[in-house]
Amino acid sequence: MLEPYRGYPDHSHMNHQLDANAALAQRDLRHIWHPCTQMHDHEYVPMVPIVRGEGAWLIDADGRRYLDGISSWWTNLFGHANPRIAAALAEQARTLEHVIFAGFTHPVAIELAERLVDITPQGLEKVFFADNGSAAIEVALKMSFHYWLNQGHGEKTRFIALTGSYHGETLGALSVSDVALYRKTYAPLLLTPILAPSPDIYEGEPGESPEQIAARRLETMRELLERHAQEACAVIVEPLVQCAGGMRMYHPSYLSGLRALCDQYHVHLIADEIAVGFGRTGTMFACEQAAIAPDFMCLSKGLTGGTLPLSAVLTTQRMYDAFYAEYSAGKAFLHSHSYTGNPLACRAALETLNIFRDEPVLEHNRTLTAHLAKRLAPLREHPNVADVRQHGMIAAVELVADKATRRAFPSEERRGLRVYLHGLEHGALLRPLGNIIYFMPPYVVSEDEIDHLVDVASAGIARAVVA
Repeated sequence: MLEPYRGYPDHSHMNHQLDANAALAQRDLRHIWHPCTQMHDHEYVPMVPIVRGEGAWLIDADGRRYLDGISSWWTNLFGHANPRIAAALAEQARTLEHVIFAGFTHPVAIELAERLVDITPQGLEKVFFADNGSAAIEVALKMSFHYWLNQGHGEKTRFIALTGSYHGETLGALSVSDVALYRKTYAPLLLTPILAPSPDIYEGEPGESPEQIAARRLETMRELLERHAQEACAVIVEPLVQCAGGMRMYHPSYLSGLRALCDQYHVHLIADEIAVGFGRTGTMFACEQAAIAPDFMCLSKGLTGGTLPLSAVLTTQRMYDAFYAEYSAGKAFLHSHSYTGNPLACRAALETLNIFRDEPVLEHNRTLTAHLAKRLAPLREHPNVADVRQHGMIAAVELVADKATRRAFPSEERRGLRVYLHGLEHGALLRPLGNIIYFMPPYVVSEDEIDHLVDVASAGIARAVVA
């Protein structure tokens, strides 16, 4: 059984006014339906009202502080209420807040597109803006299909995805995802992807190196492409880390091999860098570690430093040219969002890129990465830890019931939730993926703050694995 949350004082025996947190939580639960949540849980899991952010910290209505170990769903790069981004947003709000992006444009979107083309892999020359990560995936899927249709290959209607993949929760994005928790309920509404085995290192054979796992999985991908290339539009992957699928990690050689296979069999390669882009894996973009350029690169989350929703799909001139024709040809890509190219979001993104330009972010992250690895290393010896893995500023600890066999804890025991509740009690936001405790802090986190995160997580793990 879960222990009750002990971070808030019990006011049930008192008649005076509720504390500020409890009062806001009560108002929230009267009307708001939260994402990715069984709302019944909030009968015993606290709703935490955050009123202020400060660097890597979140502050609730009663002044309690929580170190944001997951960058508020992987979005925040340079700290909450970052003064540079806030100042840029304030200036933009006084100038232009929004304008229709069909037939109109504005300088901020133009500069952002230019800057994105400059920093992404060579050959990505066109930028299509959307509102969020799932929307970017929808754009890439539709654009890939529509490209082949415009080229006279309407038989290409399917997509190849990796087992354990997650690309979002709109219907198209969910169609190329393979996490049963999200997909199962809506399966009758979804396209059926062709699934290729993930090159996930954790699932490798005993004694296999990461490179050997990648090579073996590439052979399986080759066999799939031989059978299905004529009906497949694209292969979609999260480069290096399958994030919501359990922080599964794989070797960069899989990406370089996959690029070659996609070229050989004439299917597109879609790189979902929504979570792994902007320095998360150690390079600006994960694809750089394999020295490849995809046909589509989807960006969001850290694109605005975690301040406003915005996404971008970068693609090639060849892709663009397949849609460029007289209107009467019916080849236009008629996809839109009301807030496409929103000036406020674009300005936040520009200032985020300016911080990367002006400060040694990636170099500093390498120091933080090494410190995080050092602090997590002792957990490898824990009797209920099957794996500790890391790619740059993303690290994960896999909890199991039995280390020797890697037997998982029954999901209904919700051991990860115990770690989450322990974290709240001790000033840390840790939101596990099932029984996988992961770390993805903002880049402004200090080594002392990393120590706090790991210490809290380690104590939470010790508490969670007790029968």
